[in-house]
Amino acid sequence: MSHPRFCYYFVLSSSRGIFAMTIGLFYGSSTCYTEMVAEKIQALLGADHIHLHNLKQTPIQQMADYQILMLGISTWDFGEIQEDWLANWDAIDTIDLHGKVVALFGLGDQLGYGEWFLDAMGLLHDKLVVQGCQIVGYWPNEGYDFETSKALVDDGRFFVGLALDETSQYELTDQRLAAWLPQVLAEIASL
Repeated sequence: MSHPRFCYYFVLSSSRGIFAMTIGLFYGSSTCYTEMVAEKIQALLGADHIHLHNLKQTPIQQMADYQILMLGISTWDFGEIQEDWLANWDAIDTIDLHGKVVALFGLGDQLGYGEWFLDAMGLLHDKLVVQGCQIVGYWPNEGYDFETSKALVDDGRFFVGLALDETSQYELTDQRLAAWLPQVLAEIASL
């Protein structure tokens, strides 16, 4: 399946002139679903602009090499952090991420684990905010069916990043990516 490309968003103007951005996309994937979403993002935005980093093979310290990050994390069972992220969880605190622009996407199962839907994304968000990251890409919670989530902002109207459910709503992933990516890039351009 071919995807429309959004590369035209990558030429941004700033007070320092025109520049092209490179985004480091870091993800952990136990069952390949998060990896598949990461690859879709790269296909949509272009490999020249999105550099993929599987945390199973890439030191998490490489996040410091990018000013702009996309981070993909899934929630397991009863609100647990995916294993590759968990193995690096404490190391995140040792990386200078202050001022980095970060967009999050999370995967979870809203019907099977609706009490913990996307909790890992919420935990990662909270860890990054404390470090001084600027988060972009908040996503409305409309169209989901879950009980609770640590990935909701305080008023509960938005997730802290793109919410995906490859178990119950896999048919909506491409549509959600097609809406979220231009939103993220526009938010980055406005900074």
